[in-house]
Amino acid sequence: MKKTMTVLSSVTLCAGMFFSFPVGNVSAVGEGPNYNGNETIKNERLHNYEEMVAFLEKQDKKSEALTVESYGKSVKDRDLYLAKFISNPENPTILFLTQQHGNETLTTEGALKMIQHLTSNGKEVQDILEKVNVLIAPRLNVDGAEGDVNFSLEDYVSGTHTRYNANEVDLNRDHVAKEQPETQAFHEFVLQKYQPDYMIDLHHQGTQTTLGDSDELVSGSILYPTNENVSADVVEKSKKLGSVVYEAVEAKGYGTLSKYVGGTAPTIGRNGIALEYGISTLLMEMRGMADHYYEPYVLGQKSNGYLIQQAVVAMDAALKAIADGSIETADTSFWDTLPESGWKGE
Repeated sequence: MKKTMTVLSSVTLCAGMFFSFPVGNVSAVGEGPNYNGNETIKNERLHNYEEMVAFLEKQDKKSEALTVESYGKSVKDRDLYLAKFISNPENPTILFLTQQHGNETLTTEGALKMIQHLTSNGKEVQDILEKVNVLIAPRLNVDGAEGDVNFSLEDYVSGTHTRYNANEVDLNRDHVAKEQPETQAFHEFVLQKYQPDYMIDLHHQGTQTTLGDSDELVSGSILYPTNENVSADVVEKSKKLGSVVYEAVEAKGYGTLSKYVGGTAPTIGRNGIALEYGISTLLMEMRGMADHYYEPYVLGQKSNGYLIQQAVVAMDAALKAIADGSIETADTSFWDTLPESGWKGE
């Protein structure tokens, strides 16, 4: 192969893995998609590890614009992959990171759709890739996503995905000590090597997150770095990135975002990475999880397509705004009135 990727030639992609998104009254929020003990959990519709690698292999072969590389290994010796679209090292660079938590799956599905889009060779794509370098690190927690861990998952709803890596460590709290092989590799061979200007860290939250104190369920939440030692310039650029994402998602009509209530610790990715490297970071939380020991966090399949598309919309908007320079004039005043996340108790 022309690239550095490990070939898994025996693995084939599942048909119908990607979704279409018809216009209609369906949304990414509502009562139906909650698990509630009776909603079907169809994790088989998601890419497992081998299917994800096969997908990356296929796109790697298809596009000269794309290079896929393995930048490290997980606890269980799985390769960690980075998809790179780099045309000019002098261009601004954005990094999309997904699935630090193994049960937060739809973000990776969105990232794979974005990779597929960026290999399409359309004029709009070519224009973007001439002006922006794109890095996509899909599924940092490859062991947790497979349920291949050194602890029991018997208390989980379906016993298939866990937040933690194989050593039962939360990778999104390991960005200072960097004790786990996944975070060590990510810092050394992605952040330090490519020095991105922007990063969107995509996660999932519970199904019952609301817009402020209202009963309105949200499809996601966003937040900039909140550690007090992050420079004001980095925070402002992060807020601008959030503005671009917010406007794009809200404009689609099927998504509603709140302001995530998050901690200030530097161990958290959006804080520690902004602090250590001066990268403008945005946390984007999507609704629901593929598995959890707490049932109100688990989302069934009904809204999955819209949530995947929400991730695609966010990534696409960021790329376009960086490419055309409009991110520099993005209005950050909305942050002052954006309702914080609440919780619709049961």
